[in-house]
Amino acid sequence: MLYTKSYINSPEKDWVVFVHGAGGSSSIWFQQIKAYSEEFNVLLVDLRGHGKSKQMSSIEQHYKEKYTFKTVSMDILETLKKNNIKKAHFVGVSLGTIIIRTIAEMEPEKVISAVMCGAITRMNVRSRILVWMGHTFKKIVPFIWLYKLFAWIIMPKKNHEESRSLFVRDAKNLARKEFLKWFRLTYDVNPLLRYFTETEMEAPTLYIMGEEDHMFLPPVKKMIKDFKHSYLEIVEGSGHVVNVDKPVEFNRISLKFLQDHKMKLQQIA
Repeated sequence: MLYTKSYINSPEKDWVVFVHGAGGSSSIWFQQIKAYSEEFNVLLVDLRGHGKSKQMSSIEQHYKEKYTFKTVSMDILETLKKNNIKKAHFVGVSLGTIIIRTIAEMEPEKVISAVMCGAITRMNVRSRILVWMGHTFKKIVPFIWLYKLFAWIIMPKKNHEESRSLFVRDAKNLARKEFLKWFRLTYDVNPLLRYFTETEMEAPTLYIMGEEDHMFLPPVKKMIKDFKHSYLEIVEGSGHVVNVDKPVEFNRISLKFLQDHKMKLQQIA
Protein backbone atom coordinates (compact mmCIF):
# COMPACT_ATOMS: atom_id res chain seq x y z
CA MET A 1 0.00 0.00 0.00
CA LEU A 2 1.19 3.52 -0.79
CA TYR A 3 2.47 5.80 1.96
CA THR A 4 0.00 8.61 2.62
CA LYS A 5 -0.31 11.52 4.99
CA SER A 6 -3.69 13.11 5.66
CA TYR A 7 -4.72 16.47 7.08
CA ILE A 8 -8.34 16.28 8.17
CA ASN A 9 -10.25 19.53 8.48
CA SER A 10 -13.78 18.20 8.95
CA PRO A 11 -15.78 15.11 7.90
CA GLU A 12 -18.09 17.45 5.96
CA LYS A 13 -15.28 18.92 3.88
CA ASP A 14 -14.28 17.67 0.42
CA TRP A 15 -11.03 15.78 -0.04
CA VAL A 16 -8.13 16.96 -2.18
CA VAL A 17 -5.62 14.31 -3.31
CA PHE A 18 -2.16 15.47 -4.38
CA VAL A 19 -0.23 13.42 -6.98
CA HIS A 20 3.46 14.20 -7.58
CA GLY A 21 5.53 13.45 -10.69
CA ALA A 22 8.03 10.74 -11.61
CA GLY A 23 11.14 10.82 -9.44
CA GLY A 24 9.52 13.18 -6.93
CA SER A 25 7.58 12.71 -3.73
CA SER A 26 4.71 14.29 -1.84
CA SER A 27 7.20 16.71 -0.26
CA ILE A 28 6.88 18.82 -3.42
CA TRP A 29 3.51 20.02 -2.08
CA PHE A 30 4.89 21.42 1.20
CA GLN A 31 3.89 24.98 0.26
CA GLN A 32 0.30 23.92 -0.46
CA ILE A 33 -0.51 22.02 2.74
CA LYS A 34 -1.39 24.94 5.03
CA ALA A 35 -3.53 26.81 2.50
CA TYR A 36 -5.40 23.73 1.34
CA SER A 37 -5.95 22.18 4.76
CA GLU A 38 -7.76 25.35 5.86
CA GLU A 39 -10.44 24.66 3.25
CA PHE A 40 -10.33 20.91 2.56
CA ASN A 41 -9.31 17.53 3.86
CA VAL A 42 -5.93 16.79 2.26
CA LEU A 43 -4.36 13.48 1.25
CA LEU A 44 -0.70 13.40 0.20
CA VAL A 45 0.43 10.30 -1.68
CA ASP A 46 3.90 8.91 -2.43
CA LEU A 47 3.74 6.88 -5.66
CA ARG A 48 5.15 3.35 -5.63
CA GLY A 49 8.92 3.31 -5.25
CA HIS A 50 8.97 7.02 -4.40
CA GLY A 51 9.43 8.83 -1.10
CA LYS A 52 8.18 6.73 1.81
CA SER A 53 6.51 4.23 -0.54
CA LYS A 54 9.98 3.02 -1.43
CA GLN A 55 9.48 -0.25 0.45
CA MET A 56 6.89 -1.32 -2.14
CA SER A 57 9.77 -1.98 -4.55
CA SER A 58 10.99 -4.86 -2.37
CA ILE A 59 7.61 -6.64 -2.27
CA GLU A 60 7.83 -9.56 -4.67
CA GLN A 61 4.52 -8.76 -6.38
CA HIS A 62 5.61 -5.21 -7.23
CA TYR A 63 9.24 -6.14 -7.86
CA LYS A 64 8.29 -8.37 -10.79
CA GLU A 65 5.33 -6.35 -12.03
CA LYS A 66 5.56 -4.29 -15.21
CA TYR A 67 4.42 -0.75 -14.54
CA THR A 68 1.67 0.79 -16.63
CA PHE A 69 -0.29 3.98 -16.08
CA LYS A 70 -3.22 1.78 -15.07
CA THR A 71 -1.26 -0.11 -12.42
CA VAL A 72 0.14 3.03 -10.77
CA SER A 73 -3.32 4.66 -10.98
CA MET A 74 -4.88 1.60 -9.36
CA ASP A 75 -2.51 2.10 -6.41
CA ILE A 76 -4.16 5.47 -5.77
CA LEU A 77 -7.68 4.12 -6.23
CA GLU A 78 -6.93 1.39 -3.67
CA THR A 79 -5.57 4.04 -1.31
CA LEU A 80 -8.79 6.06 -1.64
CA LYS A 81 -10.79 2.96 -0.80
CA LYS A 82 -8.64 2.25 2.26
CA ASN A 83 -9.17 5.83 3.47
CA ASN A 84 -12.92 5.66 2.75
CA ILE A 85 -12.67 8.51 0.22
CA LYS A 86 -15.48 8.03 -2.28
CA LYS A 87 -14.57 11.02 -4.46
CA ALA A 88 -12.09 13.88 -4.38
CA HIS A 89 -10.57 16.85 -6.12
CA PHE A 90 -7.19 15.91 -7.61
CA VAL A 91 -4.12 18.13 -7.91
CA GLY A 92 -1.20 16.83 -9.94
CA VAL A 93 2.13 17.99 -11.31
CA SER A 94 4.02 16.85 -14.42
CA LEU A 95 3.62 13.08 -14.90
CA GLY A 96 1.14 13.10 -12.02
CA THR A 97 -1.30 14.85 -14.38
CA ILE A 98 -1.23 11.81 -16.68
CA ILE A 99 -2.03 9.57 -13.70
CA ILE A 100 -5.02 11.77 -12.80
CA ARG A 101 -6.27 11.58 -16.38
CA THR A 102 -5.94 7.79 -16.22
CA ILE A 103 -7.89 7.65 -12.94
CA ALA A 104 -10.61 9.78 -14.56
CA GLU A 105 -10.84 7.28 -17.42
CA MET A 106 -10.92 4.26 -15.11
CA GLU A 107 -13.36 5.60 -12.49
CA PRO A 108 -14.68 9.04 -13.51
CA GLU A 109 -17.07 9.23 -10.56
CA LYS A 110 -14.06 9.51 -8.24
CA VAL A 111 -12.92 12.83 -9.73
CA ILE A 112 -14.90 15.92 -8.68
CA SER A 113 -12.49 18.30 -10.39
CA ALA A 114 -8.81 18.46 -11.28
CA VAL A 115 -5.96 20.95 -11.14
CA MET A 116 -3.14 20.11 -13.55
CA CYS A 117 0.19 21.83 -12.85
CA GLY A 118 2.87 21.59 -15.54
CA ALA A 119 0.57 19.23 -17.41
CA ILE A 120 2.08 16.84 -19.95
CA THR A 121 -0.38 16.60 -22.83
CA ARG A 122 1.88 15.98 -25.81
CA MET A 123 5.51 15.04 -26.46
CA ASN A 124 7.11 17.61 -28.76
CA VAL A 125 10.37 17.13 -30.67
CA ARG A 126 12.53 18.10 -27.69
CA SER A 127 10.80 15.77 -25.27
CA ARG A 128 10.92 12.89 -27.77
CA ILE A 129 14.66 13.46 -28.18
CA LEU A 130 15.03 13.39 -24.39
CA VAL A 131 13.17 10.09 -24.19
CA TRP A 132 15.29 8.64 -27.00
CA MET A 133 18.47 9.72 -25.22
CA GLY A 134 17.22 8.14 -22.01
CA HIS A 135 16.50 4.78 -23.63
CA THR A 136 19.82 4.88 -25.52
CA PHE A 137 22.04 5.62 -22.53
CA LYS A 138 20.06 4.27 -19.56
CA LYS A 139 22.17 1.10 -19.25
CA ILE A 140 25.56 2.79 -19.45
CA VAL A 141 25.04 6.14 -17.69
CA PRO A 142 24.07 6.55 -14.00
CA PHE A 143 20.36 7.33 -14.03
CA ILE A 144 20.81 10.35 -11.76
CA TRP A 145 22.95 11.95 -14.50
CA LEU A 146 20.08 11.49 -16.93
CA TYR A 147 17.62 12.85 -14.42
CA LYS A 148 19.75 15.95 -13.77
CA LEU A 149 20.01 16.52 -17.52
CA PHE A 150 16.24 16.14 -17.99
CA ALA A 151 15.56 18.49 -15.07
CA TRP A 152 17.91 21.14 -16.47
CA ILE A 153 16.43 20.95 -19.99
CA ILE A 154 12.83 21.12 -18.72
CA MET A 155 13.59 23.77 -16.06
CA PRO A 156 16.64 25.67 -17.36
CA LYS A 157 16.37 29.12 -15.79
CA LYS A 158 17.83 30.42 -12.54
CA ASN A 159 14.35 31.01 -11.11
CA HIS A 160 13.59 27.29 -11.68
CA GLU A 161 16.48 26.26 -9.44
CA GLU A 162 14.36 25.30 -6.42
CA SER A 163 12.12 23.09 -8.59
CA ARG A 164 15.16 21.40 -10.15
CA SER A 165 16.75 20.83 -6.76
CA LEU A 166 13.58 19.26 -5.30
CA PHE A 167 13.19 16.86 -8.21
CA VAL A 168 16.85 15.83 -8.23
CA ARG A 169 16.92 15.44 -4.43
CA ASP A 170 13.97 13.06 -4.44
CA ALA A 171 15.21 11.19 -7.51
CA LYS A 172 18.41 10.30 -5.65
CA ASN A 173 16.31 8.12 -3.34
CA LEU A 174 15.06 5.98 -6.23
CA ALA A 175 16.74 2.64 -6.83
CA ARG A 176 18.13 2.21 -10.37
CA LYS A 177 15.72 -0.63 -11.17
CA GLU A 178 12.81 1.45 -9.92
CA PHE A 179 13.83 4.37 -12.13
CA LEU A 180 14.06 2.10 -15.16
CA LYS A 181 10.60 0.63 -14.50
CA TRP A 182 9.10 4.11 -14.37
CA PHE A 183 11.08 5.24 -17.40
CA ARG A 184 9.62 2.38 -19.45
CA LEU A 185 6.25 4.11 -19.09
CA THR A 186 7.47 6.46 -21.84
CA TYR A 187 6.85 3.63 -24.32
CA ASP A 188 3.12 3.92 -23.54
CA VAL A 189 2.82 7.67 -23.26
CA ASN A 190 2.37 8.82 -26.88
CA PRO A 191 -0.82 6.90 -27.75
CA LEU A 192 -2.22 7.70 -24.31
CA LEU A 193 -1.57 11.42 -24.69
CA ARG A 194 -3.01 11.40 -28.19
CA TYR A 195 -6.26 10.02 -26.78
CA PHE A 196 -6.28 12.47 -23.86
CA THR A 197 -5.82 15.49 -26.16
CA GLU A 198 -8.81 14.35 -28.21
CA THR A 199 -11.05 13.43 -25.25
CA GLU A 200 -11.92 15.91 -22.51
CA MET A 201 -12.32 14.83 -18.91
CA GLU A 202 -15.86 14.85 -17.57
CA ALA A 203 -14.75 16.73 -14.46
CA PRO A 204 -13.98 20.48 -14.66
CA THR A 205 -10.24 20.88 -15.11
CA LEU A 206 -7.89 23.78 -14.51
CA TYR A 207 -4.47 23.76 -16.18
CA ILE A 208 -1.94 25.95 -14.36
CA MET A 209 1.14 26.42 -16.52
CA GLY A 210 4.23 28.57 -16.18
CA GLU A 211 4.85 31.03 -19.02
CA GLU A 212 8.44 29.65 -19.16
CA ASP A 213 7.35 25.99 -19.47
CA HIS A 214 8.70 25.93 -23.01
CA MET A 215 8.21 22.20 -23.55
CA PHE A 216 4.69 21.66 -22.28
CA LEU A 217 2.80 24.98 -22.39
CA PRO A 218 2.30 25.20 -26.21
CA PRO A 219 0.47 21.83 -26.49
CA VAL A 220 -1.84 22.77 -23.59
CA LYS A 221 -2.69 26.10 -25.27
CA LYS A 222 -3.59 24.26 -28.44
CA MET A 223 -5.60 21.54 -26.70
CA ILE A 224 -7.63 23.88 -24.52
CA LYS A 225 -9.22 25.59 -27.55
CA ASP A 226 -11.31 22.50 -28.31
CA PHE A 227 -12.41 21.74 -24.73
CA LYS A 228 -15.62 23.07 -23.13
CA HIS A 229 -15.05 22.81 -19.38
CA SER A 230 -11.27 22.99 -19.17
CA TYR A 231 -9.50 26.23 -18.30
CA LEU A 232 -5.95 27.55 -18.58
CA GLU A 233 -4.11 29.93 -16.26
CA ILE A 234 -0.59 31.01 -17.24
CA VAL A 235 1.65 32.22 -14.41
CA GLU A 236 4.31 34.78 -15.23
CA GLY A 237 7.89 34.16 -14.15
CA SER A 238 7.31 30.44 -13.62
CA GLY A 239 8.54 27.29 -15.30
CA HIS A 240 7.29 23.71 -15.29
CA VAL A 241 6.56 23.42 -11.56
CA VAL A 242 4.37 26.41 -10.75
CA ASN A 243 3.46 25.25 -7.25
CA VAL A 244 7.15 25.54 -6.28
CA ASP A 245 8.20 28.49 -8.45
CA LYS A 246 5.17 30.62 -7.55
CA PRO A 247 3.39 28.97 -4.60
CA VAL A 248 1.31 32.00 -3.56
CA GLU A 249 -0.10 32.47 -7.05
CA PHE A 250 -0.63 28.74 -7.47
CA ASN A 251 -2.55 28.46 -4.19
CA ARG A 252 -4.69 31.50 -4.94
CA ILE A 253 -5.60 30.42 -8.48
CA SER A 254 -6.18 26.75 -7.72
CA LEU A 255 -8.17 27.27 -4.50
CA LYS A 256 -10.42 29.82 -6.19
CA PHE A 257 -11.13 27.31 -8.95
CA LEU A 258 -11.97 24.55 -6.47
CA GLN A 259 -14.14 26.82 -4.33
CA ASP A 260 -16.00 28.23 -7.35
CA HIS A 261 -16.72 24.73 -8.61
CA LYS A 262 -17.87 23.65 -5.15
CA MET A 263 -20.31 26.58 -5.01
CA LYS A 264 -21.73 25.70 -8.43
CA LEU A 265 -22.37 22.13 -7.29
CA GLN A 266 -24.11 23.39 -4.15
CA GLN A 267 -26.32 25.69 -6.22
CA ILE A 268 -27.30 22.82 -8.51
CA ALA A 269 -28.07 20.59 -5.50
